[in-house]
Amino acid sequence: MAAQRSGSQSVIDHIEETLIAVILGAMTLLTFANVVARYGFNSNIFYALELTVFLFAWLVLLGASYAVKHTLHLGVDAIVNGVSTPAKRRLGLFVVAICLAYSLLLLKGAWDYWAPYANLYPTSGRWFPTGFEQVRGQGWYETQDIPVPFFLGWLEGVFNDGDAYEKLPKVVPYIVMPVSALLLVYRFVQVGFRVWRGEQDMLIVSHEAEDDVAEAAAKLKEQE
Repeated sequence: MAAQRSGSQSVIDHIEETLIAVILGAMTLLTFANVVARYGFNSNIFYALELTVFLFAWLVLLGASYAVKHTLHLGVDAIVNGVSTPAKRRLGLFVVAICLAYSLLLLKGAWDYWAPYANLYPTSGRWFPTGFEQVRGQGWYETQDIPVPFFLGWLEGVFNDGDAYEKLPKVVPYIVMPVSALLLVYRFVQVGFRVWRGEQDMLIVSHEAEDDVAEAAAKLKEQE
């Protein structure tokens, strides 16, 4: 069972890493192609800037949950390293609770922003969902320059009453907001269980305190 779980996790990791790499590569190629078009042929890829901005947003938002999973976020661990193991565990659970609360608020805000573009209802309530507000759908909203890929033609019937889109509808690039927020919630829940079981004690990869001590010790040796 453990081996099966490890195998499935490695597959998920591979998918996440591949997606992040593809987004980063697409950004690089698109920017490079636009520079060549501008300075080499006195032309430009008119949708390059907007698409690059959306790709960068996808990279950051999806990368945030991936970084939580692999403890890649930076932080200061001076206090955590100075307490006992039981206290370190309690601090870890406290930090997870704060991060989970933040990610839940982020999920609500992300859904409320994206939902109208999908002709869905945002939630009511300022901090916590108390229901759904009936608002006019905004599925007809389009991006400024990005054309609609041929394989997304079905979006017209789902979100725009069958009317053709001139540009890519906003429901597509903005879907990363609720998806990434939901992934962030999921990752923090995973971390919480790992901290509770004693498999992990911090959410960060940083070791500034140890690095500073080592640097100070090295300077003292040089002075001697």
